[in-house]
Amino acid sequence: MATTSLNMQKKAAEKKPRKTYLFRIYPSRKQIQKLEAWLGLCCEVYNAALDERKSAYRMAGVSLSYEHQCAELPACKEVCPALNEVPSQVLQDVVKRVDRAFDDFFRRVEQGQKPGHPRFKSRFRYDSLTFKQYGNSFNILPASKKNKATLVLAKLGHVKMVRHRAIKGTPKTAVVKRTPTGKWFVSISVEMQEEEIISKLLPASEEAVGIDVGLKTFAYLSCGEEIANPRFLRAEEAALARAGRKLSKAPKGSKQRAKKRKVVARVHERIGNRRKNFIEQEVCHLIKRFGLLVVEALVVRNMVKNPKLAKSIADASWSMFFTRLQAKAEEAGRQVVRVNPAYTSQTCSACGHRQQMPLSVRVYECPQCGLVIHRDHNGSLNILSDGFQAVGRHSRVIPEAPGL
Repeated sequence: MATTSLNMQKKAAEKKPRKTYLFRIYPSRKQIQKLEAWLGLCCEVYNAALDERKSAYRMAGVSLSYEHQCAELPACKEVCPALNEVPSQVLQDVVKRVDRAFDDFFRRVEQGQKPGHPRFKSRFRYDSLTFKQYGNSFNILPASKKNKATLVLAKLGHVKMVRHRAIKGTPKTAVVKRTPTGKWFVSISVEMQEEEIISKLLPASEEAVGIDVGLKTFAYLSCGEEIANPRFLRAEEAALARAGRKLSKAPKGSKQRAKKRKVVARVHERIGNRRKNFIEQEVCHLIKRFGLLVVEALVVRNMVKNPKLAKSIADASWSMFFTRLQAKAEEAGRQVVRVNPAYTSQTCSACGHRQQMPLSVRVYECPQCGLVIHRDHNGSLNILSDGFQAVGRHSRVIPEAPGL
Protein backbone atom coordinates (compact mmCIF):
# COMPACT_ATOMS: atom_id res chain seq x y z
CA MET A 1 0.00 0.00 0.00
CA ALA A 2 2.82 2.39 0.90
CA THR A 3 4.59 1.68 -2.39
CA THR A 4 1.39 2.32 -4.36
CA SER A 5 0.80 5.62 -2.54
CA LEU A 6 4.40 6.69 -3.21
CA ASN A 7 4.06 5.89 -6.92
CA MET A 8 0.85 7.92 -7.13
CA GLN A 9 2.57 10.88 -5.48
CA LYS A 10 5.47 10.66 -7.97
CA LYS A 11 3.06 10.58 -10.91
CA ALA A 12 1.20 13.60 -9.54
CA ALA A 13 4.49 15.47 -9.12
CA GLU A 14 5.60 14.58 -12.65
CA LYS A 15 2.26 15.62 -14.15
CA LYS A 16 2.69 18.84 -16.08
CA PRO A 17 0.09 21.62 -16.06
CA ARG A 18 -2.38 21.73 -18.92
CA LYS A 19 -4.18 24.43 -20.82
CA THR A 20 -7.24 24.17 -23.05
CA TYR A 21 -7.79 26.02 -26.33
CA LEU A 22 -11.29 26.40 -27.78
CA PHE A 23 -11.71 26.71 -31.56
CA ARG A 24 -14.72 26.87 -33.87
CA ILE A 25 -14.89 24.13 -36.49
CA TYR A 26 -17.00 23.94 -39.65
CA PRO A 27 -17.73 20.31 -40.60
CA SER A 28 -19.43 19.65 -43.93
CA ARG A 29 -23.02 18.43 -44.14
CA LYS A 30 -21.93 14.81 -44.48
CA GLN A 31 -19.50 15.18 -41.58
CA ILE A 32 -22.27 16.67 -39.42
CA GLN A 33 -24.51 13.71 -40.20
CA LYS A 34 -21.73 11.31 -39.24
CA LEU A 35 -20.90 13.20 -36.04
CA GLU A 36 -24.55 13.24 -34.98
CA ALA A 37 -24.80 9.51 -35.69
CA TRP A 38 -21.72 8.96 -33.51
CA LEU A 39 -23.29 11.00 -30.71
CA GLY A 40 -26.42 8.83 -30.87
CA LEU A 41 -24.37 5.61 -30.73
CA CYS A 42 -22.20 6.91 -27.90
CA CYS A 43 -25.32 7.82 -25.94
CA GLU A 44 -26.60 4.25 -26.37
CA VAL A 45 -23.26 2.83 -25.22
CA TYR A 46 -23.27 5.14 -22.19
CA ASN A 47 -26.75 4.08 -21.14
CA ALA A 48 -25.97 0.41 -21.76
CA ALA A 49 -22.78 0.59 -19.67
CA LEU A 50 -24.64 2.37 -16.88
CA ASP A 51 -27.47 -0.19 -16.96
CA GLU A 52 -24.94 -3.05 -16.89
CA ARG A 53 -23.26 -1.62 -13.79
CA LYS A 54 -26.57 -1.12 -12.00
CA SER A 55 -27.86 -4.61 -12.92
CA ALA A 56 -24.61 -6.34 -11.94
CA TYR A 57 -24.64 -4.75 -8.49
CA ARG A 58 -28.38 -5.26 -7.94
CA MET A 59 -28.49 -8.90 -9.05
CA ALA A 60 -25.05 -10.23 -8.08
CA GLY A 61 -23.54 -7.60 -5.78
CA VAL A 62 -20.64 -7.14 -8.21
CA SER A 63 -19.08 -3.75 -9.00
CA LEU A 64 -17.87 -3.68 -12.60
CA SER A 65 -14.68 -1.80 -13.43
CA TYR A 66 -13.70 0.37 -16.37
CA GLU A 67 -11.28 -2.29 -17.63
CA HIS A 68 -13.97 -4.98 -17.52
CA GLN A 69 -16.44 -2.94 -19.56
CA CYS A 70 -13.79 -1.82 -22.06
CA ALA A 71 -12.92 -5.47 -22.70
CA GLU A 72 -16.54 -6.04 -23.75
CA LEU A 73 -16.50 -3.39 -26.49
CA PRO A 74 -15.24 -5.74 -29.28
CA ALA A 75 -18.13 -8.12 -28.54
CA CYS A 76 -20.54 -5.17 -28.59
CA LYS A 77 -19.31 -4.26 -32.08
CA GLU A 78 -20.19 -7.76 -33.29
CA VAL A 79 -23.71 -7.43 -31.93
CA CYS A 80 -24.10 -3.85 -33.21
CA PRO A 81 -21.98 -3.43 -36.40
CA ALA A 82 -22.76 0.32 -36.48
CA LEU A 83 -20.32 0.77 -33.58
CA ASN A 84 -17.47 -0.06 -35.98
CA GLU A 85 -18.05 3.38 -37.53
CA VAL A 86 -17.06 5.09 -34.26
CA PRO A 87 -13.33 5.39 -33.37
CA SER A 88 -12.33 2.93 -30.65
CA GLN A 89 -10.86 5.60 -28.37
CA VAL A 90 -14.11 7.57 -28.49
CA LEU A 91 -16.04 4.49 -27.31
CA GLN A 92 -13.48 3.86 -24.56
CA ASP A 93 -13.98 7.40 -23.31
CA VAL A 94 -17.75 6.79 -23.14
CA VAL A 95 -17.13 3.93 -20.73
CA LYS A 96 -14.66 6.13 -18.83
CA ARG A 97 -17.39 8.75 -18.35
CA VAL A 98 -19.58 6.14 -16.68
CA ASP A 99 -16.65 5.17 -14.45
CA ARG A 100 -16.07 8.81 -13.49
CA ALA A 101 -19.77 9.27 -12.74
CA PHE A 102 -19.63 6.44 -10.19
CA ASP A 103 -16.34 7.72 -8.74
CA ASP A 104 -17.92 11.14 -8.19
CA PHE A 105 -21.01 9.49 -6.69
CA PHE A 106 -18.97 7.56 -4.10
CA ARG A 107 -16.85 10.64 -3.36
CA ARG A 108 -19.97 12.68 -2.57
CA VAL A 109 -21.27 9.88 -0.34
CA GLU A 110 -18.00 9.80 1.62
CA GLN A 111 -18.04 13.59 2.03
CA GLY A 112 -21.63 13.57 3.28
CA GLN A 113 -22.94 15.58 0.32
CA LYS A 114 -26.11 14.92 -1.66
CA PRO A 115 -25.03 11.84 -3.66
CA GLY A 116 -26.85 12.32 -6.97
CA HIS A 117 -26.82 8.78 -8.42
CA PRO A 118 -25.62 8.49 -12.06
CA ARG A 119 -28.56 8.77 -14.46
CA PHE A 120 -29.28 7.76 -18.01
CA LYS A 121 -28.70 10.40 -20.69
CA SER A 122 -31.06 11.62 -23.36
CA ARG A 123 -29.71 11.64 -26.92
CA PHE A 124 -30.44 15.38 -27.03
CA ARG A 125 -28.12 16.01 -24.07
CA TYR A 126 -25.21 13.81 -25.13
CA ASP A 127 -23.28 16.35 -27.20
CA SER A 128 -19.52 15.71 -27.07
CA LEU A 129 -16.93 13.22 -28.37
CA THR A 130 -13.45 12.81 -26.89
CA PHE A 131 -10.44 11.92 -29.06
CA LYS A 132 -7.77 10.88 -26.58
CA GLN A 133 -4.50 10.60 -28.47
CA TYR A 134 -2.77 13.26 -30.56
CA GLY A 135 -1.29 11.87 -33.74
CA ASN A 136 -3.52 8.80 -33.62
CA SER A 137 -7.17 9.72 -33.15
CA PHE A 138 -6.72 13.40 -34.08
CA ASN A 139 -4.19 15.73 -35.64
CA ILE A 140 -3.80 19.43 -36.47
CA LEU A 141 -2.48 20.47 -39.86
CA PRO A 142 -1.30 24.06 -40.39
CA ALA A 143 -2.62 25.87 -43.46
CA SER A 144 -0.94 28.38 -45.71
CA LYS A 145 -3.27 31.21 -44.75
CA LYS A 146 -2.85 33.05 -41.45
CA ASN A 147 -4.88 31.86 -38.44
CA LYS A 148 -6.37 28.94 -40.34
CA ALA A 149 -5.73 25.27 -39.83
CA THR A 150 -7.30 21.87 -40.42
CA LEU A 151 -8.43 19.41 -37.78
CA VAL A 152 -8.04 15.76 -38.76
CA LEU A 153 -10.28 13.32 -36.87
CA ALA A 154 -10.07 9.53 -37.06
CA LYS A 155 -12.72 7.99 -39.39
CA LEU A 156 -14.04 11.47 -40.23
CA GLY A 157 -11.29 13.20 -42.18
CA HIS A 158 -10.31 16.85 -42.53
CA VAL A 159 -12.50 19.44 -40.81
CA LYS A 160 -12.17 23.20 -41.29
CA MET A 161 -11.02 24.92 -38.10
CA VAL A 162 -10.60 28.63 -37.28
CA ARG A 163 -7.38 28.85 -35.27
CA HIS A 164 -7.62 32.39 -33.93
CA ARG A 165 -4.52 31.94 -31.76
CA ALA A 166 -1.35 29.86 -31.79
CA ILE A 167 -1.34 26.57 -29.89
CA LYS A 168 1.57 26.52 -27.45
CA GLY A 169 2.38 23.18 -25.88
CA THR A 170 1.99 19.50 -26.72
CA PRO A 171 -1.59 18.56 -27.70
CA LYS A 172 -2.99 15.65 -25.71
CA THR A 173 -6.76 15.38 -26.16
CA ALA A 174 -9.48 16.93 -28.31
CA VAL A 175 -13.16 17.19 -27.38
CA VAL A 176 -15.57 17.90 -30.24
CA LYS A 177 -18.79 19.46 -28.95
CA ARG A 178 -22.13 20.43 -30.47
CA THR A 179 -23.89 23.46 -28.98
CA PRO A 180 -27.69 23.75 -28.65
CA THR A 181 -27.64 26.23 -31.56
CA GLY A 182 -26.05 23.66 -33.87
CA LYS A 183 -22.52 25.09 -33.83
CA TRP A 184 -19.47 22.84 -33.49
CA PHE A 185 -16.36 23.52 -31.41
CA VAL A 186 -13.21 21.63 -30.48
CA SER A 187 -11.43 21.93 -27.13
CA ILE A 188 -7.77 20.98 -27.46
CA SER A 189 -5.97 20.24 -24.20
CA VAL A 190 -2.19 20.81 -24.33
CA GLU A 191 0.59 19.99 -21.91
CA MET A 192 2.65 23.06 -21.03
CA GLN A 193 6.44 22.95 -20.95
CA GLU A 194 8.46 24.72 -18.24
CA GLU A 195 9.76 27.48 -20.53
CA GLU A 196 6.22 28.15 -21.77
CA ILE A 197 4.96 28.46 -18.18
CA ILE A 198 7.76 30.92 -17.33
CA SER A 199 7.01 33.03 -20.42
CA LYS A 200 3.43 33.52 -19.17
CA LEU A 201 4.54 35.06 -15.87
CA LEU A 202 3.95 38.80 -15.48
CA PRO A 203 6.42 41.23 -13.88
CA ALA A 204 6.13 41.34 -10.09
CA SER A 205 3.69 43.86 -8.62
CA GLU A 206 3.51 45.07 -5.01
CA GLU A 207 -0.03 46.44 -5.41
CA ALA A 208 -2.81 44.63 -3.54
CA VAL A 209 -6.58 44.90 -3.81
CA GLY A 210 -9.62 43.68 -1.93
CA ILE A 211 -12.61 42.80 -4.12
CA ASP A 212 -16.14 42.94 -2.74
CA VAL A 213 -18.61 41.49 -5.25
CA GLY A 214 -22.22 42.64 -5.18
CA LEU A 215 -25.42 43.09 -7.15
CA LYS A 216 -25.76 46.89 -7.36
CA THR A 217 -22.20 47.01 -8.70
CA PHE A 218 -20.47 43.88 -9.94
CA ALA A 219 -17.43 44.55 -7.73
CA TYR A 220 -16.10 47.34 -5.53
CA LEU A 221 -12.31 47.55 -5.20
CA SER A 222 -10.48 48.63 -2.05
CA CYS A 223 -8.80 51.40 -4.06
CA GLY A 224 -12.21 53.05 -4.44
CA GLU A 225 -12.97 51.95 -8.00
CA GLU A 226 -16.21 50.26 -9.08
CA ILE A 227 -16.91 47.65 -11.75
CA ALA A 228 -20.44 48.17 -13.07
CA ASN A 229 -22.84 45.23 -13.17
CA PRO A 230 -23.88 44.76 -16.84
CA ARG A 231 -26.91 42.51 -16.01
CA PHE A 232 -26.87 40.66 -19.33
CA LEU A 233 -29.81 38.39 -18.49
CA ARG A 234 -31.99 41.33 -17.44
CA ALA A 235 -31.15 43.11 -20.70
CA GLU A 236 -32.26 40.09 -22.76
CA GLU A 237 -35.33 39.14 -20.72
CA ALA A 238 -37.76 40.66 -23.22
CA ALA A 239 -36.16 38.86 -26.18
CA LEU A 240 -36.05 35.62 -24.19
CA ALA A 241 -39.73 35.90 -23.21
CA ARG A 242 -40.74 36.66 -26.80
CA ALA A 243 -38.82 33.66 -28.14
CA GLY A 244 -40.24 31.45 -25.40
CA ARG A 245 -43.83 32.41 -26.27
CA LYS A 246 -43.28 31.57 -29.94
CA LEU A 247 -41.75 28.23 -28.94
CA SER A 248 -44.70 27.31 -26.73
CA LYS A 249 -47.17 28.04 -29.56
CA ALA A 250 -45.38 25.82 -32.10
CA PRO A 251 -46.83 22.26 -32.46
CA LYS A 252 -44.84 19.60 -30.65
CA GLY A 253 -42.65 17.46 -32.89
CA SER A 254 -42.85 19.89 -35.82
CA LYS A 255 -39.96 21.45 -37.74
CA GLN A 256 -41.26 24.85 -36.73
CA ARG A 257 -40.82 23.95 -33.05
CA ALA A 258 -37.25 22.80 -33.69
CA LYS A 259 -36.50 26.17 -35.31
CA LYS A 260 -38.06 28.10 -32.45
CA ARG A 261 -36.07 26.04 -29.95
CA LYS A 262 -32.88 27.14 -31.72
CA VAL A 263 -33.97 30.78 -31.44
CA VAL A 264 -34.32 30.40 -27.67
CA ALA A 265 -30.92 28.66 -27.54
CA ARG A 266 -29.34 31.52 -29.51
CA VAL A 267 -30.59 34.08 -26.98
CA HIS A 268 -29.12 32.04 -24.12
CA GLU A 269 -25.88 31.63 -26.09
CA ARG A 270 -25.67 35.38 -26.68
CA ILE A 271 -26.12 36.05 -22.96
CA GLY A 272 -23.43 33.50 -22.09
CA ASN A 273 -20.97 34.86 -24.63
CA ARG A 274 -21.37 38.45 -23.43
CA ARG A 275 -21.02 37.42 -19.82
CA LYS A 276 -17.91 35.36 -20.53
CA ASN A 277 -16.31 38.18 -22.52
CA PHE A 278 -17.03 40.69 -19.73
CA ILE A 279 -15.52 38.46 -17.03
CA GLU A 280 -12.43 37.63 -19.11
CA GLN A 281 -11.72 41.32 -19.74
CA GLU A 282 -12.19 42.38 -16.11
CA VAL A 283 -10.06 39.49 -14.84
CA CYS A 284 -7.25 40.39 -17.26
CA HIS A 285 -7.28 44.03 -16.10
CA LEU A 286 -7.09 43.00 -12.44
CA ILE A 287 -4.34 40.41 -13.02
CA LYS A 288 -2.15 42.84 -14.97
CA ARG A 289 -2.46 45.53 -12.31
CA PHE A 290 -2.34 43.80 -8.92
CA GLY A 291 0.05 41.26 -7.41
CA LEU A 292 -2.20 40.25 -4.51
CA LEU A 293 -5.95 39.85 -5.02
CA VAL A 294 -8.20 39.14 -2.02
CA VAL A 295 -11.77 37.91 -2.47
CA GLU A 296 -14.46 36.46 -0.25
CA ALA A 297 -14.86 32.68 -0.03
CA LEU A 298 -18.53 32.79 -1.00
CA VAL A 299 -20.56 29.59 -1.39
CA VAL A 300 -22.63 30.77 -4.34
CA ARG A 301 -24.61 27.52 -4.70
CA ASN A 302 -26.13 28.19 -1.28
CA MET A 303 -26.77 31.87 -1.99
CA VAL A 304 -28.87 31.15 -5.10
CA LYS A 305 -31.37 29.32 -2.88
CA ASN A 306 -32.71 32.76 -1.94
CA PRO A 307 -35.83 33.07 -4.18
CA LYS A 308 -35.70 36.88 -4.23
CA LEU A 309 -32.05 37.21 -5.27
CA ALA A 310 -31.40 33.94 -7.14
CA LYS A 311 -31.81 35.36 -10.66
CA SER A 312 -29.65 38.43 -9.95
CA ILE A 313 -26.92 36.33 -8.30
CA ALA A 314 -26.90 33.85 -11.18
CA ASP A 315 -26.79 36.73 -13.69
CA ALA A 316 -23.73 38.22 -11.96
CA SER A 317 -21.83 34.90 -12.33
CA TRP A 318 -19.61 35.28 -9.29
CA SER A 319 -18.51 31.64 -9.48
CA MET A 320 -17.21 32.11 -13.01
CA PHE A 321 -15.43 35.28 -11.95
CA PHE A 322 -13.68 33.59 -9.01
CA THR A 323 -12.75 30.55 -11.11
CA ARG A 324 -11.26 32.60 -13.95
CA LEU A 325 -9.47 34.91 -11.49
CA GLN A 326 -7.82 31.94 -9.80
CA ALA A 327 -6.84 30.29 -13.08
CA LYS A 328 -5.41 33.48 -14.63
CA ALA A 329 -3.54 34.31 -11.43
CA GLU A 330 -1.83 30.92 -11.36
CA GLU A 331 -0.83 31.32 -15.00
CA ALA A 332 0.53 34.85 -14.48
CA GLY A 333 2.25 34.19 -11.14
CA ARG A 334 -0.17 36.31 -9.09
CA GLN A 335 -1.56 35.44 -5.65
CA VAL A 336 -5.28 35.08 -4.92
CA VAL A 337 -6.37 34.80 -1.28
CA ARG A 338 -9.87 33.82 -0.17
CA VAL A 339 -11.07 35.10 3.20
CA ASN A 340 -14.07 34.48 5.42
CA PRO A 341 -16.96 36.69 4.18
CA ALA A 342 -18.56 37.00 7.64
CA TYR A 343 -19.08 40.59 8.91
CA THR A 344 -16.97 42.25 6.20
CA SER A 345 -19.73 44.82 5.58
CA GLN A 346 -20.64 45.26 9.25
CA THR A 347 -17.14 45.99 10.58
CA CYS A 348 -15.57 49.45 10.47
CA SER A 349 -12.46 49.35 8.30
CA ALA A 350 -10.81 52.08 10.43
CA CYS A 351 -11.41 51.05 14.07
CA GLY A 352 -12.91 47.57 13.89
CA HIS A 353 -16.30 48.49 15.43
CA ARG A 354 -19.12 46.13 14.37
CA GLN A 355 -22.76 47.05 13.90
CA GLN A 356 -25.85 45.71 12.13
CA MET A 357 -26.08 46.74 8.46
CA PRO A 358 -29.26 45.79 6.52
CA LEU A 359 -28.83 45.42 2.75
CA SER A 360 -30.92 48.54 2.17
CA VAL A 361 -28.34 50.72 4.00
CA ARG A 362 -25.67 51.64 1.44
CA VAL A 363 -23.54 54.01 3.59
CA TYR A 364 -21.51 52.86 6.60
CA GLU A 365 -21.47 55.40 9.47
CA CYS A 366 -19.26 54.40 12.40
CA PRO A 367 -20.42 55.80 15.78
CA GLN A 368 -16.98 55.11 17.31
CA CYS A 369 -14.55 56.90 15.01
CA GLY A 370 -16.96 58.87 12.80
CA LEU A 371 -15.99 57.13 9.54
CA VAL A 372 -18.51 57.67 6.75
CA ILE A 373 -17.88 55.45 3.73
CA HIS A 374 -19.71 53.52 1.05
CA ARG A 375 -20.82 50.13 2.34
CA ASP A 376 -19.11 48.12 -0.42
CA HIS A 377 -15.92 50.18 -0.19
CA ASN A 378 -15.80 49.49 3.54
CA GLY A 379 -16.30 45.77 2.87
CA SER A 380 -13.51 45.68 0.28
CA LEU A 381 -11.10 47.34 2.75
CA ASN A 382 -11.94 44.72 5.38
CA ILE A 383 -11.45 41.97 2.81
CA LEU A 384 -8.02 43.36 1.94
CA SER A 385 -7.13 43.62 5.65
CA ASP A 386 -8.09 39.97 6.24
CA GLY A 387 -6.02 39.01 3.19
CA PHE A 388 -2.98 40.82 4.60
CA GLN A 389 -3.37 38.87 7.83
CA ALA A 390 -3.59 35.63 5.87
CA VAL A 391 -0.29 36.31 4.07
CA GLY A 392 1.47 37.72 7.15
CA ARG A 393 1.43 41.44 6.32
CA HIS A 394 0.04 44.33 8.39
CA SER A 395 -3.48 43.72 9.65
CA ARG A 396 -5.49 46.93 9.30
CA VAL A 397 -6.10 49.12 6.25
CA ILE A 398 -6.93 52.74 7.12
CA PRO A 399 -8.79 54.65 4.37
CA GLU A 400 -6.77 57.67 3.24
CA ALA A 401 -9.78 59.91 2.64
CA PRO A 402 -13.06 58.58 4.03
CA GLY A 403 -16.03 59.59 1.99
CA LEU A 404 -18.75 58.47 -0.34
